[in-house]
Order: sequence, then C-alpha cells, then structure tokens
Amino acid sequence: MHKIKFGTDGWRAKIAETYTFDNLKRCSQGFASYLHQEGLAQQGVVIGYDQRFLANEFAAAAAGVLAANSIHVWLTERNTPTPTISYAVVDKKAGGAINITASHNPPEDCGFKVRDPNGGAIPPAGLAKIEELIPDDMDGVKQMPLAEAIETGKVTLFDAAPAYIEQINRLIDLQPIKDAGFHVLVDCMWGNGAGWFPRLLEGGKTTVTEVHNERNPIFPNMSRPEPIVPNVDDGLSYVKKVGADVAIINDGDADRVGFGDENGNFIDQLRVYGLLGYYFLEIRGERGPIVKTISTTKMLNKLAKAYGVPVHETGVGFKYIAPKMMEVGAMIGGEESGGYAFREHVPERDGILAGLFLLDLMVKTGKKPSELLATVFDKVGGHYYDRIDSRFDADAKSGILERVGKAMPETIGGLKVIDKITIDGNQFIMEDGGWLLIRFSGTEPIIRVYCETTHEDKVQAILADGMKIAGLT
Repeated sequence: MHKIKFGTDGWRAKIAETYTFDNLKRCSQGFASYLHQEGLAQQGVVIGYDQRFLANEFAAAAAGVLAANSIHVWLTERNTPTPTISYAVVDKKAGGAINITASHNPPEDCGFKVRDPNGGAIPPAGLAKIEELIPDDMDGVKQMPLAEAIETGKVTLFDAAPAYIEQINRLIDLQPIKDAGFHVLVDCMWGNGAGWFPRLLEGGKTTVTEVHNERNPIFPNMSRPEPIVPNVDDGLSYVKKVGADVAIINDGDADRVGFGDENGNFIDQLRVYGLLGYYFLEIRGERGPIVKTISTTKMLNKLAKAYGVPVHETGVGFKYIAPKMMEVGAMIGGEESGGYAFREHVPERDGILAGLFLLDLMVKTGKKPSELLATVFDKVGGHYYDRIDSRFDADAKSGILERVGKAMPETIGGLKVIDKITIDGNQFIMEDGGWLLIRFSGTEPIIRVYCETTHEDKVQAILADGMKIAGLT
C-alpha cells in the first residue's frame, strides 16, 4: 500500500487518491501504537474535524481504530476549530489528539494532524516514531464500528466549546471589546471559525458581520481557505460595503488569522505578528521570550531588543515552535503563515484568540488598524513582505536543493548579502536586516520564495533574484 510520510503537522493528501479510509485507518493505528509505546494510551485521545468533504466520516473511522486499540476517545459532536480541539486535550488530560483537517490546503485535500498531551504539535522525532509504527497494510489495523464503540462507552461524543470559552475568558477580558461599539467583519473562509466571534462578543454594542460562514467544501471565491492574498480579496471587499471598522479572517480550521484595516486593505501576517508583539510588550506590559520561525518578521527582533526580551528562531512549522515555547516559557510564538500561540494557553496556533487580542489592542489604544500599523512602524521602521509559491516536478527537487545550497550571491535586489542561514531552507540575510528565504513546503509540492525588507521599492526585485537563484525563471 501507499507509504505514508508525515509533513509539518502530520499527513495531508488528496481525497480519494491517497487520502482513503484505509490509509487513514493505517495512520490511526500508527498513532494508537505510538500512544501505547509512550505510556499515554490510558489517558485517552480527543478527535475532532473540520468542514471538508467527508471529514466527519474520516473522524468516525479514526475513532473506531483508537477504540479497538483500547484507547478511550472523546469525539467532537460537530466540526470544531483546531485550537478548541487542542485545548480539549488539556481540559480532558488526554494523551493527545487527532484532528481531521487540511487547514489551509486546497479543497481536494484532507489531513491527519496529531497533538501531544499539551495540545501542541508533536516534535519531528515523535512524528518519525508514528510513521514507523504505521502498518504496511490493513492486516495490521484494529477496527470497531463507531456505533459499537459509543454503545460500549469506548467513544464519548462531547462539545469542546464550553471549556475553551472559559479558557478564553481567563486570558482576556471580553467586556471592553463588547462595549466598544465596533463593527467587526469576520471572513470565516467556509470553515470552523463560523459563529465563534458572534458568540464570544454578543451582548454589547459591538456587532459582528460574518461572510463565507456556511459549509461549502469547494471554498468558493478563493483558491484555498488560507488568509493571504488573493484568497482574502472577496472577504475584504465587504469592509466598505458594511461599514466595518476591522476585518478578521480565519483559515479553514481557525488556527490562523488574517487582518484587514478599516479601508479594506490587507495587513499581511508578518505585520500582524509585529502588532501582536507590540500589544504584549507595550500595551499589556508583559515580558518573556519570543519564539519565531526564520520565515517571519524581523520586527519582532527589533521589538525584543527595545523591550529587553530574548528571541528564539526556529525552522518553519509548529512542530519546531511548540517544543521551543515549552522549553523557554515563551510569551508568544508565531510563524509566517499567520499562526500565533500564547503563554498560559496551549502551544498551538489560535486564530480566534489572536483575533480577540487584536481587537483588544484597538480598544486599549483607541486607534484604527491603519493607525496601529503606523505606530509600530514609527517604533521599528517600515517592513515590507511578499512571497511567491511555485509547484515543481519531484524529479527537479534535488537539482534545486543543490543549486540553492551552493548559491552565495554578492547582492540580492541591489542589497548586499551579509550572511546565509540554513536552519530550514536557505535564507540570505541582507545589509538592511531584511532576508530572502527559499525553501520547500512541508505539506505540499511547492517551493516558496519569500522576502522581507525595509525597502518597499525593492521587494519585487528581491523576489525576482530569488526565483533566478532557484532556477525557476
């Protein structure tokens, strides 16, 4: 049968091609064996799912495998945001979680994410163990029908929302946001975030208008439910139409967040991380380490220096961020894709909580989103970002790796190159403190060329040089 390889968070594949019920059950068996091996099986497992095609049926199949392996399962009774599932692991004191979601991937994909007892990503070594324990065929898979598992008490259906909402209220006072009288536009991207902001912010002067808030697994008006341009364009077009003060955009499983200002302009995910860093350091007066991937903003490095806190840079993905956050007791952790995690919460991306923190930043400062961005730029200087994603033939990968690995140009985009970092991919550091990164996606057959610079007029020239270095032009 198909050899299953885990990527950044677990396994993702095309539905009915390699993402089949049999392969899903094999993955579930591998995770069950891992939990027994690690002494976590007796704690049970949380299983949740998103709005994708057959996601609820895939979750039921996974629950049947875990139950047949004598592992108690708490199965969400409906589609549930990824951060809510992760918090349920902590609330139930479970040994881990399975989340049936492909997050921001195209509509034809589905995924199998796994989580540790902290509700965070399992580190690479753990993922490798799970991979090794996946049986080669169905003969090695234990199975039980879901109905039988529920009847015998091996699977419990539950609502993960109440415990998560209690946690949210411990982390942030929602009343000032409710009383602010904001008109908040929320683009749910046809995903799990639908209904959450109206529920959390009801009962005050603030109103919430949702768009793309129904289940539609083909994700109309966007190529994928990922909160970046151009997928956000349709949602942002409603800002002026409804007179919103701000736009919050969650991806398909609501663990990532995008942000739009009062004019309907997109605030990219690096700038959002800068705003969140400023919020915690300046507005809330908190101190503690910051964890960031190499692919996200250097604004955090500048803010950290100004406020006297350390920064830890990791490879791309929460499988690196989550363990580092736990190790250093980080105040905040985040990545370029719009995922941010917070202290005293689970070490997992939370697009709902991040959106609430951004609204609180508006309340505490009395400033509009565009004014907030100007405030941060006054402190650290302007920062400009963009990226290009390109598909590639598998046969070309080794050649691209060799070419980029050997490259050390004197200049990129007209800026002098002063260093090269190879934590994850190849990152060229330029004289202005900006960077160009060339790396392969951990979840799709895509090569990414990203950059951040303090020179707005050089962004496209930097990306063009990056494409040449990778041999893509």
